[in-house]
Amino acid sequence: MSPRPGGPGTMTRDAFAHPALFYRDDAEYLAGTVPFIRAGRAAGEPVAVAVPGDRLTVLRAAVGRAAADVSWLDMSEAGRNPGRIIPGVLRAFADRHTTGRVRIIGEPIWPGRSATEYPACAQHEALINLAFQGRDVSILCPYDVSALDDVVIADARATHPVVIDHDGERASGDYAPDRIIRAYNRPLPEPSDAVEMTFDLDALPRVREFVTRWATHLGLAPHAVGDLELAANELAANSCLHGGGAGTIRMWSEDGQVVCEVRDTGIITDPLAGRRPADMSPHGGRGILMVNHLADLVRMHTGPEGTAVRVFFRG
Repeated sequence: MSPRPGGPGTMTRDAFAHPALFYRDDAEYLAGTVPFIRAGRAAGEPVAVAVPGDRLTVLRAAVGRAAADVSWLDMSEAGRNPGRIIPGVLRAFADRHTTGRVRIIGEPIWPGRSATEYPACAQHEALINLAFQGRDVSILCPYDVSALDDVVIADARATHPVVIDHDGERASGDYAPDRIIRAYNRPLPEPSDAVEMTFDLDALPRVREFVTRWATHLGLAPHAVGDLELAANELAANSCLHGGGAGTIRMWSEDGQVVCEVRDTGIITDPLAGRRPADMSPHGGRGILMVNHLADLVRMHTGPEGTAVRVFFRG
């Protein structure tokens, strides 16, 4: 049986639908995605597609004339930082269309995602369920089962209430998004070589000087140094205001990227901190939202011992 996410079934009955589409080749990919798009357009529903560039080309060609009425985004650019996808891609589209159902295809995990990126990807998929609970939105997430690791597919079954594959559509018996959120809230691996400084509110100007000096020394491109300085300043200010009044900032290079980490003694209790639109963040997190939009990757660990936020910048 071919996948039929555009037809009747579990994913179209509830207000919010978040199925995983497991595909093995282009034929199964198109069988699962093209009807979803065409059914949405036939019903007058806004449709957005955010998938990696190679998939974008294949899918856009297959949709034909209906492609002109679809919003297309290269997920490898728009979603290179998984923490940016909910506020900057999914909510950005859904919130522009507040009447009737919205359909989105989002493929945030593809072969080539690094082991450093993956925990943030898995958490993102789990958090979609919380971010869109009760909304008239269908978000279809394709997974290339021929190329992705078995752990990735197992996690997808835990983060999606419905699974679609060549056998059809069915509820996932492994659905447990909270487990995935907790499982990937892991202590971050220690760098082999880092420079650091401690700070409090009075030392914030020195934080900016520290970041600019070391980002340049570590080879970050001039156009990115300002973004990193702004991100680090936001994180350090958050530490001073919400994380115990002080913190530690560290910097190093890793796999061709410049990494900056801010640690403090605060605890982040809102799992969607940094992923809500700025005007809908009752629990704070606006600084982290800005950081998510600036950085190429954001990793976070929070717990009784405090919080570490680690940002990665390429180039």
